[in-house]
Amino acid sequence: MPGLVNTDQADAWNGYEGAHWAGHPDRYDAVNSGFNAPLLDAAAFATDARVLDVGCGNGQLTRLAARRAARGAAVGLDLSAPMLGTARARAAEEGVENVTFVRGDAQTHAFAGPPFDAVLSRFGVMFFADPAAAFGNLAGALRPGGRLAFVSMRPFEDQDLGTVVDALSRELPEPPWRYEPAQEPGDKGPVSLSDPAVVRALLERAGFTEIGVAPLDATQRWGSDAEDAAAFLAAWGPVRHHMTGVGDETERRAREAVTACMRRYEGPRGVELRGAAWLVTAVRP
Repeated sequence: MPGLVNTDQADAWNGYEGAHWAGHPDRYDAVNSGFNAPLLDAAAFATDARVLDVGCGNGQLTRLAARRAARGAAVGLDLSAPMLGTARARAAEEGVENVTFVRGDAQTHAFAGPPFDAVLSRFGVMFFADPAAAFGNLAGALRPGGRLAFVSMRPFEDQDLGTVVDALSRELPEPPWRYEPAQEPGDKGPVSLSDPAVVRALLERAGFTEIGVAPLDATQRWGSDAEDAAAFLAAWGPVRHHMTGVGDETERRAREAVTACMRRYEGPRGVELRGAAWLVTAVRP
């Protein structure tokens, strides 16, 4: 892919991880869709806007943005060919015609056409190879006065997933996630944008102003019951990676621990965890 610099993420999202997400769009949307409406509201774009969704994945947020920009257009950008295939198929099935999906690296992609009125992302901005360069490129893709709006994870201890991961980690020789929040704007990872001070410094460096960082919680549905939710979590790329090669007995104990933890969150609508994010907004001056 021309201009690719984020090779590690490209390998993951064009390998097992991307294939699993592309094959289970409804499951992953059930986890993350609670953040859609607040994110779109915060972007505050008009019906004739041109909108970019960064790290669009299977494209649910992109399609919703396209519907809000009914007299404009939405573009979804992602590294993952499998997920972009799912995104295009879903748009066709739903009859969303004012949407385009493009494979590219947000840090280096040369955006064609007029500048965007808004840039969005639902958990797609925490893994840039060079975060400052990537946000600088996105700032350049916006028109003056255009808005940036994204959600990024708060620390694991702020959300129910952290409790589940702790239960899993106690049974594995190498924990799936023991990431510390970023200490400076160049760090990257799932909680790399979990410190508001780091977020502000990074966006200021990229040229944004009017930066806002507000907590946002949403319900995340992981499965129909504890067994279903635990099986889905075990198949999720980062967990699967750390479960591989641990031995049958260790894997059995880990799955049992996750199932027992998920059972605490069972309810009439299945297993629902409280997800915790930062809703970040900014403006290109």
